[in-house]
Amino acid sequence: DRDTDKKRIEELLEENMVLEIAQKQSMNESAHLGWELEQLSKSTDLADTRKSFVFELNECASSRILKLEKDNQSLQSTIQELRDASLTSRESSLKFVELEKENQQLSKKIEKLQNQIEKEKQSNQDLEALSEELIKDKEQLQVVMETLKADKDRQIKDLKQENEHL
Repeated sequence: DRDTDKKRIEELLEENMVLEIAQKQSMNESAHLGWELEQLSKSTDLADTRKSFVFELNECASSRILKLEKDNQSLQSTIQELRDASLTSRESSLKFVELEKENQQLSKKIEKLQNQIEKEKQSNQDLEALSEELIKDKEQLQVVMETLKADKDRQIKDLKQENEHL
């Protein structure tokens, strides 16, 4: 009986050591997952900052486009006024050519700004998608951490119960 008891005690001690090692590994994994969550949180903050920057760029570009469109309208009305005023044909045509050139330049600027806004919008959409993916990853990691914590708590409870029986 004593030999059987000694063997059983040795087995329990060995099992206890294995459970302690598993507990330490679980705690290390939990700490690592916590660190990863913190990094994801920082990444999300960076994405939010980038979003606001992109939004400001879009707003700035939109206001520049509006200004250029107003300038364009002003030039169009000036062209019409010159036509209506019936200046001498030479003066009128020179002014008209000059205004047409300026109008073309403004139209090109508007087109460039509209292209830039489209690129920024696409970039913003990409950032939003990435942010959503990061949030999903964070949620998955939280579930894994909760599962690991529950497993660790159960193992600790089991160890305590076994130690009480000894």
